[in-house]
Amino acid sequence: MAKQVSHTVGLDIGTSRITCIIGEPGDGGLVDVVGIGESEARGLRKGVVVDPEAAVEAITRAVEEAERMSGLEAEEVAINLSGSHIMSFNGQAIVAVSGREREPSHENGHGRRSFYGPPAHVVVAGRDREITQDDVRRAIESASAIQLPAGREIVDRLPQEFIVDDQDGINDPVGMIGARLAVKVHIVTSPVTARQNVINSVNRAGLVVGEMVLEQLAAAEATLTDDDKEFGAALVDIGAETTGLIIYQRGAVQHTAVFALGGSHFTNDIAFGLRTPIPEADKIKRNVGCACGLSLSEAERSELVEVPSVGGRPPRQLSRQILCDILQPRAEEVLSHVADEIREAGWEGQLSSGVVLTGGGSLLDGMVEIAEQVFDAPVRLGYPERDRFGGLVEDIQNPAWAAASGLCLMAQRAKSAEMRASMARAQAGGSLGALVSKFRNRFGGIF
Repeated sequence: MAKQVSHTVGLDIGTSRITCIIGEPGDGGLVDVVGIGESEARGLRKGVVVDPEAAVEAITRAVEEAERMSGLEAEEVAINLSGSHIMSFNGQAIVAVSGREREPSHENGHGRRSFYGPPAHVVVAGRDREITQDDVRRAIESASAIQLPAGREIVDRLPQEFIVDDQDGINDPVGMIGARLAVKVHIVTSPVTARQNVINSVNRAGLVVGEMVLEQLAAAEATLTDDDKEFGAALVDIGAETTGLIIYQRGAVQHTAVFALGGSHFTNDIAFGLRTPIPEADKIKRNVGCACGLSLSEAERSELVEVPSVGGRPPRQLSRQILCDILQPRAEEVLSHVADEIREAGWEGQLSSGVVLTGGGSLLDGMVEIAEQVFDAPVRLGYPERDRFGGLVEDIQNPAWAAASGLCLMAQRAKSAEMRASMARAQAGGSLGALVSKFRNRFGGIF
């Protein structure tokens, strides 16, 4: 009998906060949350480790808290990939389901030049036959066979669409009959050293990295519905020093980007504008900060806020309206960068499900209202979907827990896929396309 799938751990390593979730397989494919932990992050800047010792201590504190709550030991963890150094683009390739390959061409097999990144690989097809997982794997690898700048590596490949001969819009071509198989893939790259430094810090905390997932991708897996992904949605994950964007359409990732702006910029603006220490500025932001003046009532605008001074001077009292006048321009700037990226990527006006905000920075009062003005689209906060999580689900109903919960969910799907693949290999007496199995099960059968 196959061994039961063990518990999984999602570890979101942020610049200001580290969150950890331990989950067990629940009924109906749910993840039962059995332990959560968090700690103040140290040793990171914009998603990059700058002080390994401090980072290891912060990771250890968050994981130990989750272990005490769950009574389970964390060994293998799924962690987030974040930072403004991440670069992504789209690629495509064509392979023969049967036949020999010829030299790469700049044409896409129909006499037209490819506009999807690297040149497409054109093949001479033989007779039609059934498409296998190995064919899909070869297509994905061909689309990813590109020349990267020195020091960068591919960290993820997300299939967008398959085309069998002239039939497009296919999510899973395995089992179909055709001569040529084309694929469009979203490729995520990162500097080797930045990625390895995070992994080393996790390893020094006594943990093994099983999965490393783009942070906004993990948040999307926890918060977006299937309809959101099908009809078009943008998820904006606002962290302390970076903001991540991911765009879905037709059930697949179409575009991603990361910006070097986040919640700490709001704190710095308050500290500078009100002449108050950073820790006090952060408390003011969390307790009474507002990013949209229109969301405040007259009474709230005139409400006085005590602002500690520096140099031993007595505290002052200022109205919330003055505080809002400081925060709103920064909120508009951060969100305008994202809106510009959506427009330049060609997705403006195509996101029928609107924009979803996650991350700790989205909790600032008025962010939803100001985002609706900037994006001219419906905006909502993203919470972990209750149809995917059980157990202590109420404790993670917060946009700041979206990435950690998504990491835990994706880790469970990967383990379940690994178990099914092992059983299939045992039954068939041969190997399956592990890469494609991972893609298919990692996203809950959407791929």
